Amino acid sequence: MPEPLELKKTLNLPKTDFPMKASLPQNEPKQLAAWQDANLYEAILAARQGKPLFVLHDGPPYPTGTIHLGTGLNKILKDLIVKTKSMAGHYAPYVPGWDCHGLPIETQVEKELGGKGKVPPAEFRRLCREFATRYVEQHKRDFKRLGVFGRWNDPYLTMSHEYEATIANAFLDFIEKGYVYRGRKPVYWCIYDSTALAEAEVEYEDHSSPSIWVKFALVGGASGEAAKLGSDISAVIWTTTPWTIPHNRALAFHPDFEYAVVETEKGKLLLAADRVAALQAECDIKEARVLAKFKGHHFEHAKFQHPFLPMQVPGVLATYVTLDQGTGIVHTAPGHGVDDFNTGQKYNLETAAPLDDRGVYTEGLSEYKGKDVFKANPIIVKLLADHGALLGHHAYKHSYPHCWRCHNPVIFRATEQWFIRMDATGKGESKTFREKALEQIHGVKWIPSWGEDRMYEMIEHRPDWCVSRQRFWGTPIIVFYCEGCGKRLEDFKALRNVIEWFKKEGADAWYKHSAEELLPAGTKCSCSESKWRKENDILDVWFDSGSSHLAVLKGDEWPADVYLEGPDQYRGWFHSSLLIAVGVKDRAPYKGVVTHGWTLDEQGRPMSKSLGNSIEPNEICEKWGADLLRLWVASVEYQADVKMSERVMTQLSEAYRKIRNTFRFALGNLSDFEPSKNSVANDQLEEMDRWMLERTADLVKKCREWYANYEFHRVYHAIHDYCTVDLSAFYYDVLKDRLYTKAPNSSARRSAQTAVYKISSALIRLAAPILVFTSEEIWRYLPKASGAPSSVHIDFFPEETELRMGITPTQVNTWELLAKVRAEVLKALETARNEKKINSGLEAKVLLGADLELKAKLKAHLAQLPGLFIVSQIDFLSAGVGDFKSEAVPSLSVSVQKAEGAKCNRCWNYSTHVGEDSRYPTYCERCSSTLAEIESGGETSDAVPA
Repeated sequence: MPEPLELKKTLNLPKTDFPMKASLPQNEPKQLAAWQDANLYEAILAARQGKPLFVLHDGPPYPTGTIHLGTGLNKILKDLIVKTKSMAGHYAPYVPGWDCHGLPIETQVEKELGGKGKVPPAEFRRLCREFATRYVEQHKRDFKRLGVFGRWNDPYLTMSHEYEATIANAFLDFIEKGYVYRGRKPVYWCIYDSTALAEAEVEYEDHSSPSIWVKFALVGGASGEAAKLGSDISAVIWTTTPWTIPHNRALAFHPDFEYAVVETEKGKLLLAADRVAALQAECDIKEARVLAKFKGHHFEHAKFQHPFLPMQVPGVLATYVTLDQGTGIVHTAPGHGVDDFNTGQKYNLETAAPLDDRGVYTEGLSEYKGKDVFKANPIIVKLLADHGALLGHHAYKHSYPHCWRCHNPVIFRATEQWFIRMDATGKGESKTFREKALEQIHGVKWIPSWGEDRMYEMIEHRPDWCVSRQRFWGTPIIVFYCEGCGKRLEDFKALRNVIEWFKKEGADAWYKHSAEELLPAGTKCSCSESKWRKENDILDVWFDSGSSHLAVLKGDEWPADVYLEGPDQYRGWFHSSLLIAVGVKDRAPYKGVVTHGWTLDEQGRPMSKSLGNSIEPNEICEKWGADLLRLWVASVEYQADVKMSERVMTQLSEAYRKIRNTFRFALGNLSDFEPSKNSVANDQLEEMDRWMLERTADLVKKCREWYANYEFHRVYHAIHDYCTVDLSAFYYDVLKDRLYTKAPNSSARRSAQTAVYKISSALIRLAAPILVFTSEEIWRYLPKASGAPSSVHIDFFPEETELRMGITPTQVNTWELLAKVRAEVLKALETARNEKKINSGLEAKVLLGADLELKAKLKAHLAQLPGLFIVSQIDFLSAGVGDFKSEAVPSLSVSVQKAEGAKCNRCWNYSTHVGEDSRYPTYCERCSSTLAEIESGGETSDAVPA
């Protein structure tokens, strides 16, 4: 008779080299290097050749400074979309890009040079290009560190030759279709950077302005009963821009509002009747007796004396006048506001704005001429007071437009600029440019859905697009003026010759070559002159970035399937891309638009270096690893603002640890499992294993639907809960007895391993887009079927059908019931432990009380119940007799007592049959049978604890 087997060699203890500690900050860079050596991104695309195309078009960030958390959130979300589409079976290229032109880079280069105008334009552009290139490389490194896959070796840059040629060509298309004009209109103007600004380049910040109430004496000219009013009456206006008073050219009344003449200790005043009380409060007026009331239309063409200039200004009518603030009479300076300008055009008023690019008055009284507008504010307030026209004055805190780069307050200033006319009808078109753009909005899928209304409202009410800028670092406006007669060249074939120069040399060609070199030889004006002058302005940077779809998306890639950016891009990149696409191609450049929120600290404040509350992506990668940052991105409802803090990362670290340990358990128990050799056929699997695979199929179905809808937080929470609750706390806990104590090749153990393998393979592929580094690490250790790809990221998502076991609804319902009963039994066991009846579940005999129906279902699975509850013995009581009465499972009651018999030294179960086998006197009958099976097959395990 052979010697009894050594106990340790008969147990199948977990065995794996997969480390418990992730050490992500140390190991992720090594994985990045391995991916780069293997050309993984290219391998993924090669594996997807011929599959349906999916294009996420990258919105280009500025290459300035280090990436911040918001940028990291943005890039990881894009990567999640691209990876999920790729694993769902799409050919999904990702071409990252950078917006290399514009004020942000100019400002940085000017700082390095020590000011503006230090070098010639061509040299300045070279320095800007070098600066942008430097930070593009830094951003590339930082984005790749986050596990973002893409065409990093060939990104798109708005400063590349081909791209600049595309921008210039698009603008020529707009000119040729008749959308472009040059005109004098008020635009946002930064007096510190001496340039016009687009609406998207303006940010609103808190600001304190001088709030003043000013009298304009009535001279005469009112109509109806108001014609009898004398010159002792003054209209009152309110403004927070005293510096615009010299350029006042009218007072605007609402035609239908009621206006009152009130007698006060400060004279007879004319203002909206509903604003009298507000005026009294603001200007400390004690008494205000109403003398008469008139409708606003009676003051059209009335004449009012300017407070300190020798001119009279008319009364005009405007429906934009409100009663929310002020006096109901609007100070109108056509050179300094859009509404004012439009009213000025209607009434043929002068568009006065005699300011230079630094906001300095070039005309006017000696008191303020030569001063910039903000320094002139107190001077003009004093002038008003000295002339007896100032009714009230105090500081007023409000939200005011600021330059997005220098963060200084901006002004509205009328200047000669290039505009795209929103309400123009293009050549051969029946609808206006605005109408065409509005139509396209309805054909786009907006996530969240409010994006549709926001974009529609912005396009519907936006003014003409000012597309010219007074700078050097950008794409020049390709316009030539005849040196003889000043006429603009409109030969588009000749103008497009410049595009060819740009393709060869980039937009630098504009600054390196004469007009005659850039144009075809012999290009002449209708006046026979052949000398041309080049336009000095460059295009708005939003025209540059908004042309990206034309420059990057080729063939079937246009239009893109989706754009994804923050909420500011409704007035930025989403906006300009739509307008340029409609202008050039008559349709939207995207099928869908996804918007994410802002990143906030734990208190809900925006993150900023000045507040000292920012957490940078590089900092997170060094402390926790990129996978933890990606886990955060996937865990939050990103369509709203999202919070980040050390506490949040600590909580996610614990969640990550639990997910990792779930996979580690699986890997430890698959050390002797080869899928092609050891897998059990579906119909031979144990019923519990088939049920868990069905549940995994349900998870796959839901997660794939959530991925398709970009609902990443649902995927994260589902995977986390499945790992921690369904697997670790339930299924894997139950499986330990089968996996550890059954014979290595027994059908019961191989059934469990087959299920663990299939579940793990499905889960790791589901988690791969989120945990890019960890999933690859697990993939290396996971047993694989023949032909499996070398990287999990080349593989596909699991198919629901892979995991469907054909289990019946009745079987599903039964196992769901058994799981509920188990949860109730565990509560009773916990009570028994607390009462010192038992030390562990295996010391227990559980007595179940149930009605006839429940008892029948339990008895049908009696053989599985001890393992399911992880106890040694099960018996039954009459219904309602047990100590613990369940509320979750009707009629169930549970009692716990000490198990009968002795403890088996091998499986630790208690049995009355321990000692019956003379060769193994300390083992139970189950273990004796298993050892006999091992002896007959020569199977032992050399596994060591994981």
